[in-house]
Amino acid sequence: MSQEWTPPTASAAPANVPNYLIPAIISLFCCLPLGIVGVIFAAQVNGKVQAGDMQGAMDASKKAKLFSFISIGLGLLAIVCYVVFFLLIGGLSMMGNRSF
Repeated sequence: MSQEWTPPTASAAPANVPNYLIPAIISLFCCLPLGIVGVIFAAQVNGKVQAGDMQGAMDASKKAKLFSFISIGLGLLAIVCYVVFFLLIGGLSMMGNRSF
């Protein structure tokens, strides 16, 4: 009297959950701690979709997107501050080296 196992039916939730793995990997070059967190959440998405945990997959996807984009934003902000700082310092030093 054995019965064959039937997989659960798919719910109305979308089966294609974006994992944001590429932005998460790019964010590793911008802000390492937040980039690592983004990669961890991005790596969890596909496993949760295969396990049927659509709510968990959506949650991990949102967190991967959040941490990745915050990391990229902080990295770009740091680059802009770096450039402005050295342009300012370079401009001030050039003003001091004027010869009349």
